[in-house]
Formats: sequence, structure tokens, C-alpha cells
Amino acid sequence: MTKILYIDMDNVLVDFPSALTKIPQNLLIEYENRLDEVPGIFSLMEPLADAIESFQMLSSLFDTYILSTSPWENPSAWSDKLLWVKKHLGSSAYKRLILSHHKNLNRGDFLIDDRTKNGVEYFEGEHIHFGTERFPDWLTVVQYLRGQSH
Repeated sequence: MTKILYIDMDNVLVDFPSALTKIPQNLLIEYENRLDEVPGIFSLMEPLADAIESFQMLSSLFDTYILSTSPWENPSAWSDKLLWVKKHLGSSAYKRLILSHHKNLNRGDFLIDDRTKNGVEYFEGEHIHFGTERFPDWLTVVQYLRGQSH
């Protein structure tokens, strides 16, 4: 049976800070301490290093989904995230985007996420804590998951 893998978007697949240089200064000031609410910000982000290739490779080993949270006060984030997935991940992510503030409601074997909020702390499978000493980048994550795919 194929194992289920969930991958977060922000700061895992997507380089959130890459959008900040593309936003006018007045909006950065207006949305200070809540930049994820800037309209259109999620459409400006670039993929994180090795994220696209890693997603494609892991999709061949696991039943893979994108599991992300969208800011409640930023309605454009919901559509921007869908458009980002279509643009950067294409057909391998077709109808595999799940947006939820309660990630623990999804059942699966692994969740790659850089945070422990929004239900990640209650996820029943294994949380691969992206960006930590154990899993600092995509290369270490892929190496680990290759050994877990059987």
C-alpha cells in the first residue's frame, strides 16, 4: 500500500521572503507583523531551492498532497496558492491541494512542515520538521523519505 505524504507550502515548497522585495514599501508598512495578509503576496513567491524537483520525485514514491493553511483575512491567498501550484507543480499536483487550518484532520504517514501549529502538533503520522537541524533542506528530507517509502 502506498504511503500518504503531505507537504506544506509556505517556507517548505515556497520561499515566502522572496515576495517581500516585490511588494511596495507602503504595503510592507501597512501590513507590518501580518505580511501574509498582503493581497496577492502568495502569487509573488518563488519556489524554495530543490523544492520542485523533490516534490516530483517524492510524488513517484508516495501518494502526495499539498497541505497548507491560508490566512483567514486574505481571500486572495486561497486562489493565489492554487495558481502557484498549477504554475510550479503542474499535473503532478492536479487536485492535490488541501487548504485547512486543522492539518491534523488529514490522515497520512508523513507531514513535511516548518511549523508545529494549525494541527501539525496533533498529526497522527510522522511530522518531518522542515528547516530544523535534522531536516535543514530538501536534500535531507528526500534522503530520509526514500528509506521510508517501502
